[in-house]
Amino acid sequence: MNDEAHFSAEQSGSEAPSRFSRSHGDPWWPQHHARPSCPRPQEPERLSDLTPPAAPAIMGKRADFLAANRGRRAPMPGFVLLVRERGDGDPAMRIGITVTKKIGGAVIRNRMKRRFRVLARELLPVHGVAGADHVLIGRAEGVERDFALLRGELEKALGKILTRSEGQGRPPRRKGDSRPAPPAAKTGQPA
Repeated sequence: MNDEAHFSAEQSGSEAPSRFSRSHGDPWWPQHHARPSCPRPQEPERLSDLTPPAAPAIMGKRADFLAANRGRRAPMPGFVLLVRERGDGDPAMRIGITVTKKIGGAVIRNRMKRRFRVLARELLPVHGVAGADHVLIGRAEGVERDFALLRGELEKALGKILTRSEGQGRPPRRKGDSRPAPPAAKTGQPA
């Protein structure tokens, strides 16, 4: 009942060669180095020695978004820009992006957020308000809006915010606005 056979451990010479005939792999590729790799520069070559401006930090807390809602706003066809100076002495700019489900499904909302992030990284370090929170709220008109048009609108909105912060605090009330009027400033002279 012993059906086991004894086979020798030696291989016969008639077997096919191993899969890789050379020690370095594929037989069709040259096994020698045709030429040395070209030298690379050690430091990046730039047109100027200026470092690019830092990208704005990301806002994450709901309280920061709610506080930004009390700041200055610049409505545009593709978005609404909210800017609120924090007043904490930190010159860093922060960005927050909000796109609601009213705009569309997840794919559309994520696409819009990606576009806003690119715009914010590009324009906020140059045109933004230092030490402020910037919130972009997406609108339905901004979903398929041309990217160059969005860039121009964001530059225009940031310009409005900057001129408004240098001039007066809040824009004048519109007819039909239900908010109470701000108190009149006292000049110190009797009326």
